[in-house]
Amino acid sequence: MKSIRDTAREKMTGYCRVCPICNGKNCASGVPGMGGIGTGEAFRANGEALADLRLNMRLIHEITEPDTSTELFGTSLDFPLLAAPIGGVSYNMGGAIPEADYINAIVEGCLKEGLIGCTGDGVPPEISQCGFEAIKAAEGRAIPFIKPWEDKELFEKLDKALACNPMAIGMDIDAAGLITLRLQGRPVSPKSISKLREIRKYIQRPFIIKGIMTPDQAELAMDAGADAIVVSNHGGRVLDMTPGTADVLPEIVETVGGKIRVLVDGGIRSGVDILKMLALGADAVLIGRPFSIAACGGETEGVCTYIRQLRTELKQAMVMTGCASIADVDETILY
Repeated sequence: MKSIRDTAREKMTGYCRVCPICNGKNCASGVPGMGGIGTGEAFRANGEALADLRLNMRLIHEITEPDTSTELFGTSLDFPLLAAPIGGVSYNMGGAIPEADYINAIVEGCLKEGLIGCTGDGVPPEISQCGFEAIKAAEGRAIPFIKPWEDKELFEKLDKALACNPMAIGMDIDAAGLITLRLQGRPVSPKSISKLREIRKYIQRPFIIKGIMTPDQAELAMDAGADAIVVSNHGGRVLDMTPGTADVLPEIVETVGGKIRVLVDGGIRSGVDILKMLALGADAVLIGRPFSIAACGGETEGVCTYIRQLRTELKQAMVMTGCASIADVDETILY
């Protein structure tokens, strides 16, 4: 990983410092770029919320090889992790590598390691198009996320996504606040329950709504027919001064009550962080910026290497907290 990160640092100069800890405190850029919006407090809050959590160490047991496997929409995962939907290499990462190489590395790396990669959307069209091509190559074992465009572009993108036969389709409704889209004059907007219901009916497959930060919004997402939500503040890139996702996750999980799957992103950087989010009630997590660094620094092998590191860290943390399987992870492992 050191070699991969060193290469990424060279290629992403001016856009990402590839800090030892990716927490937003030393970001080289805001938005566009890899940083957070405004003061950057929302980005930093994600990491701080996780850092405030401590784990109970338990070692009187016989667990040596914990079972990290889980499933999502009938698809098995080696452990509860997805690569978050990120695109726009040219304006967020300084063109570190070509867009197609970037998303292929994400999807291929996840596929090789028994995980699921998500693809992004945006301006220019090559962002989503490269994603669709990567999903086809993965025979549908990936999840495209579509921005909350106005109807014409929205349904054109949905049709292209459906043509790839993905296992699910997501919408990052939090992208309605992205500066990068506004600067490029592309209309995105919040979505009503009726519109989200229309989308769910149109796609006829699992629908993920990303950008839920309050219990009442989780209830609305369920009313709209979502099969899963992602608790997310879009990496602190759309609204300044939001809380960290680890702070709001437990109440949202309680509100959902197991009726739909609850995923979460925001500040997750290690296997220990993954374990913390699972203990707070998440079914799985998404990681964004570190996957971008791995892809820019080592393409597919960089992504695979990062995943293997996370898997090792998660297994070790499960052994050290006495968890034989993902089903055993709950709030009792938190101090």
